[in-house]
Amino acid sequence: MKTIQITLNSIDKVKSFVNEITKFDNDFDLVSGRYVIDAKSIMGIFSLDLSKPIDLNIHAADNIDEVLEALKPYMC
Repeated sequence: MKTIQITLNSIDKVKSFVNEITKFDNDFDLVSGRYVIDAKSIMGIFSLDLSKPIDLNIHAADNIDEVLEALKPYMC
């Protein structure tokens, strides 16, 4: 598992983020305070405080470099 910080400060950014990670079969969790939600859930993402950076837990072993490359536009 790898954890990175991302920012999703607009509706368009949230939509493109979800579209990007749904291309992967891996599990992704967003952690904000004591809340942990599935990063592939648009409704779940909008339940978080998006004004601050959010931790993204990536549960991947084999294709981590490919995932990180796809997530570059969202990293802090």
